[in-house]
Amino acid sequence: MTVGAKERRLGWPGGLSARLLGLTALFVMLAELMILAPSMAGFHENWLIVRTRLAEEASVAVELAPAGAIPQRKTAQLLEGAGVVTVAVSSRGLRRLLLAGPRMETAPTLIDLRHRNSFERLTAPFETLAPGPPRMLRIVAKPQFRDGDFVEIVAPEGPLREDLTAYLGSILASSVFISLVAGVLVYVSINAVLVRPMRRITGAMERFRARPDDPQARLRPSGRDDEIGRAEVELNQMQEDLLAALHSRARLAALGEAVAKINHDLRNMLTSAQFASERLAASGDPNVTQALPRLERALDRAVRLAEGVLAYGKSEEAAPTLQTLDLATVLKDAGEDAGLTGEGDTDPAGLPAGDAGGVALEIAETARRAVRADPDQLHRIFVNLFRNARQAIESRPAPPSAGLVRVTAETQEGAVRIRIADNGPGLPERARARLFQAFSGSQRPDGAGLGLAIARELAVGHGGDLVLVTSGDGGATFELSLPLSAPDAGSGAS
Repeated sequence: MTVGAKERRLGWPGGLSARLLGLTALFVMLAELMILAPSMAGFHENWLIVRTRLAEEASVAVELAPAGAIPQRKTAQLLEGAGVVTVAVSSRGLRRLLLAGPRMETAPTLIDLRHRNSFERLTAPFETLAPGPPRMLRIVAKPQFRDGDFVEIVAPEGPLREDLTAYLGSILASSVFISLVAGVLVYVSINAVLVRPMRRITGAMERFRARPDDPQARLRPSGRDDEIGRAEVELNQMQEDLLAALHSRARLAALGEAVAKINHDLRNMLTSAQFASERLAASGDPNVTQALPRLERALDRAVRLAEGVLAYGKSEEAAPTLQTLDLATVLKDAGEDAGLTGEGDTDPAGLPAGDAGGVALEIAETARRAVRADPDQLHRIFVNLFRNARQAIESRPAPPSAGLVRVTAETQEGAVRIRIADNGPGLPERARARLFQAFSGSQRPDGAGLGLAIARELAVGHGGDLVLVTSGDGGATFELSLPLSAPDAGSGAS
């Protein structure tokens, strides 16, 4: 199904707008039906009262006639004008028949307007509209134009049924009209305020799914400050994050392919370097003998890394092989490989000064302890962190003091928490959101943005984590947590 077809499906007649129109009309009709019974009851009672008042006026004319008697023809005119058959009044317990019509074969239905409850008032109109021949109604009410106990009339039900049917039809017609008008108004307003923006959002989602690299597929927020505006902002941010993730995956795939091609040659080169180091060991030069262990360790790590490089090209790391390590020794070796100067053995109260243009490593007394970790992976974590710190400090245009990287450690909540703090310029705000994403966190033009991503992946593989604790003008502080107990088998990062 095309995007255009999907957009048409959201509109008339099966979309949200049409449903709102139908629901609005339905609810208005239900509201009208709820007031239908009281309205009809009021009309029904008012019709009976009007007939009673007309009959009462006719009875007054009879009493004002000479000798209280009027011709038969005049009586028929009065009864016809009032729309009744018989009129009687009761005063002081005496009932008098003032206007009498023809004798009825069946007794009329009594409706006493003086004593009626709500149920009787509401059901009376529907009894009148019920199928069947019209009845004769005997209506009793309090007098208004004369003294007495009550006025009693007998009237046919046919005219009342006709008037009530016409009134019901007018109510239903007005209800339909009001429902349609209200529905159209709601349709227009909701369509403008809600449905069109939602259609715009869904259309942007469909276009982005089909062509994520197309700039026109991105949703530009309208600036609204309601829920729709928030949805637009979040969708725009999600599209941006997804696009960055897609680009990262594409670069990772390209990197994996390139690494796979050079892996074989790289291992051969490293093997040759190992042979050369063995020949250097036999030279007898004391300077070479002093530097050779460091060279051999570096070559051993490089060989092991090259052997597992294809696995990393698949974004996977081998599960760590845990050993009990001296943390201070690991830190010193990583500091040397990362280009840090000094051994970090000074008193924590006095900060060691690095060499000219160099960055010193300080290992606090709290960091001189044993930890459980994979030696190669822990070395890689610290090398990445130390190298990033050194490069950040050296990037300052005018360093206010000697560069320093200080390492502390403490045991907390079943884990060893190792903090690496530097006195560099800190990280900019825009870099913190994607600090640990591959190809996204680097702040150097020649950086790949892989160092922190690799370090965190290795930390998670140990069952711990690597987080940025603080960052500002005084430098940045990272915290590496390693569990005191071994992680589950096979919990390598993925």
